[in-house]
Amino acid sequence: MTEPVAGRPGPRRPRELNDVHEFLDEVRLRPGMWVRRSSLQHLDSMLIGYAVASEIHDIDERFDFWNGGPFSQWLWNRLSMEYPSALGWAVEIERAAEATGTQPMEMFFSLLDEFRAEHGGARSVEEG
Repeated sequence: MTEPVAGRPGPRRPRELNDVHEFLDEVRLRPGMWVRRSSLQHLDSMLIGYAVASEIHDIDERFDFWNGGPFSQWLWNRLSMEYPSALGWAVEIERAAEATGTQPMEMFFSLLDEFRAEHGGARSVEEG
């Protein structure tokens, strides 16, 4: 098993997590384990599955990652997009990352940290 990085908690099992933001913190620790080819579109699909499973099991949890949801609406403004994208947040972040020569997963987590800071969301793993 991977040793924890100094100052950062080690990986947790899914049953130890309380919400989607804690799940995303685990993805941040080991994105290659969770997301095929580090594709944000795969991450988006995984998050939609998370939300659907939560609804099926009658778990009342705020979910910000639907296309057109709070994260998307915030992102369109953050990326200075004149109109909302029908393609979704994952595609738009991948496009923005390509335009700036940044890794898409890295850009996603940077944007997620900004979103959390502005919306009082869960803190990032780096914040400890």
